[in-house]
Amino acid sequence: MASGGISAILESAGWRRPHWYLFTAASLNYLLDGVVFAIAPLIAAIIAPELAVPIFVSNLAAETAGSIFFGYLADKRGRKLCLILINSIQAVSTSLLFLLYREPVAVWALTSLLSFSVGGDYGASYAALAEIVPARHRGKAILLSTNFWNVGSAAIAGAALVFQSIYSDPLIQAQYILLSAMATLGLVALIRLAMPESPRWLLHVGRREEALKIVIGFGAPHPSPNPSLEDHEGKSAGVGVGFIKRFTILTVVTISQYVTYGMMAYYAPYARGFAFGVESAPMVIFVANLGASVGALLLWPLIDRSRRLSILLSFLLGTALAALVHLTHTVGQPIYFYAALFACLIFSEWAWGSVSALQSELFPTGIRATMVGVLTGLTGVSGAAVVFTQNILSASEFLAASVLLWGAGLAATVAWALRGVETANRTVEELGMG
Repeated sequence: MASGGISAILESAGWRRPHWYLFTAASLNYLLDGVVFAIAPLIAAIIAPELAVPIFVSNLAAETAGSIFFGYLADKRGRKLCLILINSIQAVSTSLLFLLYREPVAVWALTSLLSFSVGGDYGASYAALAEIVPARHRGKAILLSTNFWNVGSAAIAGAALVFQSIYSDPLIQAQYILLSAMATLGLVALIRLAMPESPRWLLHVGRREEALKIVIGFGAPHPSPNPSLEDHEGKSAGVGVGFIKRFTILTVVTISQYVTYGMMAYYAPYARGFAFGVESAPMVIFVANLGASVGALLLWPLIDRSRRLSILLSFLLGTALAALVHLTHTVGQPIYFYAALFACLIFSEWAWGSVSALQSELFPTGIRATMVGVLTGLTGVSGAAVVFTQNILSASEFLAASVLLWGAGLAATVAWALRGVETANRTVEELGMG
């Protein structure tokens, strides 16, 4: 690694205050994303159960649009500006939803706007984490930060269960769910203002002096005045066979993980003939996301040792446990079903953390957020198509479809384990050149 370059200094830096600002801002926003994404599945059964599937499809389509739009915007205008704009949209839409939550059409429109903002978070947040956090900590930082989505969803679902036990009026339950989301939003917006812009992105767009000021703020010595080769990985990377292979495999594993997570953690109770009824939605969301939250802590020691091993294990064990979820639903015993769901979502989080790290690492700085946005955008389209089948498939068939999707992801991860790039402990400059 060339000495004195901005990238070299970022890689050699210890874990300092700017890292904490970035990690805290990203983590709290994923906490908020988990909260707001769970709002529609939590209140649809209260406000307009007959519109649940159209609302979910619309939300997922909006998430796709947000992923692509904000991913591109983050590459053009910067990570920090994009993330602040996303928070502004969330503040407006959540406030309006609190005022208009009794109107089904308003719920439909405003939860879709919230999903649009949630989709935008992926590209900007993943890129910022990958470009600032040193390679030796990058996997852990992305895994633990994104895991706060699960924590947020589990927390809001747990709150919904409490409100359900205290208040007999469903509309009051919905009101308190929205108040909880608004309180989270205020904290997130405050922290995000203090996060740094990505020095690698600033360097990519020619704003070297601004990049220098930020890396000096990390407590580093002043870099040499001449940019090193490593500071320009994005300039020389092109679209070739390696790029296409990466994108293809990442597409399969991304769609498999994100879509099955949504099916099992949010939408299964709305499928026709679900064994435990639509009223079990808060419990399903709570148990699933609690399992996912635990999963990140278990993967932490492994993810920065080997991405290939962590993603292979996640899909191997996740596929087996998804089959067990389907089986226990067929048996119809709640305790067995919730235990299997909890265990399966542990490995769903392993898959999410591994996929998120790979998405953020395998593309050059100039297109990193855009490509993450495109990949996560594909999940929105796929998720919408799968959720739409709830009008056709029974709950048992819906859960069987999730097993098949897990299996497709497993096949792709086997291919990646055999022929893919090991990204752990390699700089984004090294990976972006390949």
